[in-house]
Amino acid sequence: MLLRIAKTAFSLALLVLFAVLLFVAIELYRPLNMPEGKAVFVVEKGMGAASVARALKNRDFIRARLPLVAAYRLFFHPAKIKAGEYELARPLREKGLLDILVKGRVMLHSVTVPEGLTAREVLPLVSSLLADGDSGFEAAVHDARPVAALDDRAGDLEGYLFPETYSFPRGVAAAEVVGTMVNQFKGVFGEPWKSRAGELRMSVRRAVILASLIEKETSIPGEKRLVSAVFHNRLRIGMKLDCDPTIIYALKLKGATAGRLTRQDLSLDSPYNTYRHAGLPPGPICNPGRQALEAALYPAAEPYLYFVAREDGGHRFSRTFSEHAAAVRVYRKKR
Repeated sequence: MLLRIAKTAFSLALLVLFAVLLFVAIELYRPLNMPEGKAVFVVEKGMGAASVARALKNRDFIRARLPLVAAYRLFFHPAKIKAGEYELARPLREKGLLDILVKGRVMLHSVTVPEGLTAREVLPLVSSLLADGDSGFEAAVHDARPVAALDDRAGDLEGYLFPETYSFPRGVAAAEVVGTMVNQFKGVFGEPWKSRAGELRMSVRRAVILASLIEKETSIPGEKRLVSAVFHNRLRIGMKLDCDPTIIYALKLKGATAGRLTRQDLSLDSPYNTYRHAGLPPGPICNPGRQALEAALYPAAEPYLYFVAREDGGHRFSRTFSEHAAAVRVYRKKR
């Protein structure tokens, strides 16, 4: 009698287990009840399978919490569900969703860093994605160890945050963002360019500083090597660079708003003022792009010593001061 009861109970238990497994399997492969298009689902730090299932149920993405929790325990445990921001799109089943969450296939945000920005100007582009906020970014930028092998005089990473389009997840560490940009710089400024800098008797640091001046002087690709020629020629003969962007950068460092430069600005007491000090400024004034870096290393073979803006946004280059003075008069008359 007891044996018969035990067999019956065992059979019922198997039947219940089979029913549960069948229910879990059906739910596991049932498409999520998601809206048309894409939906963003956020897994906060510390959320486990039960919390994730509850959040999905609250948004009506799933009909029941138990199948998802059971599936996680059966097929994915002890792997942890990764925190982050996920972009979900139809058709998606619960098993596929769990696979995404466990592997941490988080949503990536595209960030384009244009040429010529300072580190302070790069910050707003990535600020909303950072786990450690603006202070984390500033701390990372002021840690020069990532470029120590290239530039042992660097006090920060100004000049080495390479302008490019990047993809970062929300909640990324600032050090990772900064490190990615610096690594991109290292990939671009490879051994051939280091060798070329050596041929010019320039350190990597000096090449980057010069490239930053070129970047800020002209946005026209075809002019960058000509501007580079002017600066190389002036440096060679000990002539001051008279580069307006260096004064604008110095004013920014002092917290001043830089509009149209005045005569008073030209006498600004700053080591970055290339109207007062010969040679290159003490550091980069922006983060230069590939073309400006290449132009710094490969200046045009021209004897130009001067350039002035044209009315069309370009520049007129001159060999002598008299040619330059005439070009300045033309520019002022048309302006």
